[in-house]
Amino acid sequence: MEKQEEQQQLNIELSEEIADGTYANLAIITHSPSEFVVDFINVMPGLPKAKVKSRIILTPQHAKRLMKAMVDNIKKYESAHGTIQDQEPVSIPMNFGGPTAQA
Repeated sequence: MEKQEEQQQLNIELSEEIADGTYANLAIITHSPSEFVVDFINVMPGLPKAKVKSRIILTPQHAKRLMKAMVDNIKKYESAHGTIQDQEPVSIPMNFGGPTAQA
């Protein structure tokens, strides 16, 4: 008898509000031993304050999976559209405490 593997499908709902997306031109990444926090920020010229538009909290395992997926997708993008030119580092004085990185 053939052994059939059950394929699990994840049913994902995407609301209209979320489907519109949120623009961010800066990401601040912080972490603790148990989680990674990614703040997506919209920095606009001439405005005194930038706003966090979205905060995503991930387990370290999911953060690593996201990193691998981003690397894979960037390779695919560059194969189709050419190399993405890295801009000079953004030097915005931000210190929220704890270890930080900019992306």
